[in-house]
Amino acid sequence: MTNQVRIHHHGGNLRRLSQAAGLPAEELLDFSANINPLGPPEWLRPLISSVVSDLVHYPDPDATELTEALADLHRITADQILVGNGATELLQLLPLALGCSSLLLPVPSYADYEGPARLSGLSIKRLPLSPTNGFVLDPGRLVPHLKPGQLVLVGQPNNPTGRTFPAAILRRIAAEHPATRFVVDESFIGFTGGSESLQQNRPDNLLVLTSMTKLYAIPGLRLGYLTGSADQIRKVRAYLPHWSVNSIAQAVGVRAVQDADYLLRTRVFVDQQRESLAAALSGLPDLTVYPGEANFLLLRLDRPGLAARRLADQALQQGIALRVCDNFPALDKRYFRVAVRTGPEQQRLCRVLGSILAPAALKTVQRKTPAIMFQGTGSNAGKSILTAALCRILRQDGYDVAPFKAQNMSLNSFVTRQGGEMGRAQVLQAQACRLDPEVRMNPVLLKPNSETGSQVILCGKAVGTTHFRGYAEQRAEIFKTVQRCYDELAGEHQVMVLEGAGSPAEVNLKVNDIVNMNMARYAEAPVLLVGDIDRGGLFASFVGTMEVLSEAERAMVAGFVINRFRGDATLLGDALEYTRLHTGKPVLGTVPYLQNLGLPEEDSVSFKQGLLPAGVKDAELLDIAVLDLPHISNFTDLDPLGLDPDVSLRVVRTPAELGRPDALIIPGSKNTLLDLQWLRQNGLAEGILDLAVAGHCEIIGICGGFQMLGQRISDPHGIESGAGEQDGLGLLEASTVLAELKSTLQSRCRHIPSGCELTGYEIHHGITSAAGLEPLITSSDGIMIGAGSPNGLVWGTYLHGIFDADPFRRWLIDRLRQRKGWQADGIIRSCYDLEPALDRLAAAVRSSLDMGQIYRLLRL
Repeated sequence: MTNQVRIHHHGGNLRRLSQAAGLPAEELLDFSANINPLGPPEWLRPLISSVVSDLVHYPDPDATELTEALADLHRITADQILVGNGATELLQLLPLALGCSSLLLPVPSYADYEGPARLSGLSIKRLPLSPTNGFVLDPGRLVPHLKPGQLVLVGQPNNPTGRTFPAAILRRIAAEHPATRFVVDESFIGFTGGSESLQQNRPDNLLVLTSMTKLYAIPGLRLGYLTGSADQIRKVRAYLPHWSVNSIAQAVGVRAVQDADYLLRTRVFVDQQRESLAAALSGLPDLTVYPGEANFLLLRLDRPGLAARRLADQALQQGIALRVCDNFPALDKRYFRVAVRTGPEQQRLCRVLGSILAPAALKTVQRKTPAIMFQGTGSNAGKSILTAALCRILRQDGYDVAPFKAQNMSLNSFVTRQGGEMGRAQVLQAQACRLDPEVRMNPVLLKPNSETGSQVILCGKAVGTTHFRGYAEQRAEIFKTVQRCYDELAGEHQVMVLEGAGSPAEVNLKVNDIVNMNMARYAEAPVLLVGDIDRGGLFASFVGTMEVLSEAERAMVAGFVINRFRGDATLLGDALEYTRLHTGKPVLGTVPYLQNLGLPEEDSVSFKQGLLPAGVKDAELLDIAVLDLPHISNFTDLDPLGLDPDVSLRVVRTPAELGRPDALIIPGSKNTLLDLQWLRQNGLAEGILDLAVAGHCEIIGICGGFQMLGQRISDPHGIESGAGEQDGLGLLEASTVLAELKSTLQSRCRHIPSGCELTGYEIHHGITSAAGLEPLITSSDGIMIGAGSPNGLVWGTYLHGIFDADPFRRWLIDRLRQRKGWQADGIIRSCYDLEPALDRLAAAVRSSLDMGQIYRLLRL
């Protein structure tokens, strides 16, 4: 036979495939390369970062640490192992190093087995395998062809068939033919159970070749090894160049050998996906699917006039790359191979093949609703506001859009028209979409009531209180509910805008994540990572966040958004380039610091920092103080007051800060008894009583604050804490018992002294008895939801949103002004109408983001 070497085209050449398809490489799904569908292990990137400094030194030429790790793995001595720059490098050395004169090769087999043999002048004998038994090798068929000085090369499992043979039989045959050299390529054995490996009890004339790059999804790194007798390994080593394996590859290899969990997850996943793919492909006409045991399947196209090459060309135009097998010995133009990949990717493959092979029978596949997701480098980065902004932009552009946040942790909740409880941030986002808020937009709401526990609101209803560890154990089932809510909502709208929580970089929470990357993956939503530059350290946060994401998670990040920028954005040029250099991702917008938006905050961070929208206190402004309770809830009740030009709103945490305000508001609390205890311990309770005695300050309690103003609070069922029962502040003749069932309802009511109509909502466990008090606020059916002292200086209510009503808020402000002897003219100076504010927000964000790229990400 001629020694001319054929040049084979392998799978996985993304540059060539991209050029042929006329598509960017990132838009291709590559089924031509057999790489682990799980992607690289999560430890890969941090490990590489940790050894970059070693690149100033030459690598260990003997790969000593990796060789010892492999020796321990296979329970052999280190001199029986040779590490190389990929299995292909070692394969090239074998024919010459082993001194063989001929090659016996069962076919079909890996296309590059013959090349090194031809270069070394070996004669080649092919042993055809039969398609009738799925190309399974019977090792006994080798025996009549064996001779001294011969090299026998077999795959275990074989490529491209994916089939294994009984290892024990080949082991016996090798032992019976000591003058013949046997090489078993186990590059794909890690995707199987490994029971047919020949690493153990290996005869001296048998060598095993292993690739690590396919199994660990690192083909760009190149790493493989050869095991055999010390004498055979010494012969091959003589042909290996010095420093063949770089320092990074050696370090990765050592870590890979230790990661048994990754291998187990790989085998389980590949088995499931392979069986699913085989079943789906078997349903297509004119395709024969050969059973396989590895991470790929061999197929035969049985349609006259349609070769596999033409099928692959048509699939490539739709973004699917196949491996045509006409260059594998013993396979003709009908054969092609596909890799095992993830479920959604395999579904896309089958849709594309179905569109070619059976277009008339192709069912319309419901594509995922276009979606995009804002995640943050941390809490209070501005995710909620940007989500609302994009919702309003899309609504302005004519799209039916809806917001979604799988899980919110906040004490700031809202009651829907149907009586369900949800996060206030999603209420604002719903308003931006001009939709009624509904609990499917925020299926899980966690309301912390201690340092380690929260009340769990699922689909708008309280389902109990749990510690964070216990909740983590329930998340798999909860995520199913989240997915159902998302699917229902997405099915009713054209576009979905999702919001994450906290940061996807919180590595201690990633395993149970249902709100960040796992939700983005489920929704097939590209992620925009938001950072608050006003807090400092933004670019380090961008780079650091990307560093702790897995490769699959990094691929979901489409770019960054800089939020709350002050100054000249053109000065950011070097920083933007630095970020792209370190992450490979662009900055898609720089949103300026938007002051006095007049919109509710996403959580209590701004309140806790004292960032209330008020002017400088002077003689013409009412001084209204708000207690910052440790478990404050529904703090947005105060937003309308903070926007009024007649009011200076301030946060109080200590008796020294209390002063002599014109009004003091005790807001809602998620743990009323503990917060009441806190008031007494830090001296604020005494200060409140002094204000009441002085008679110049109007003291107002909302929800939990209302309960604190009474004589006694009892918690017989342990709803909020183990405190049980406490005396209240004693400023109102009222007592409260916390019931097991929570009241959640929207209310239309009337404020009796002013005659103003009020609209809001109630969220409380408390049942308050105030027989000695005159009703102050009554619902439309006559139920008292607010009461006060006879002189009107102390009063409280269960109604959240009480200050939203412009006429009532003006009446209250005028009453406070009259008490100080100031003029009260009844003129409403601020309208708490969010529509203009949302439009202003949308205009600012639209001009700051690369909306063209965002629309491309949404496929709109």
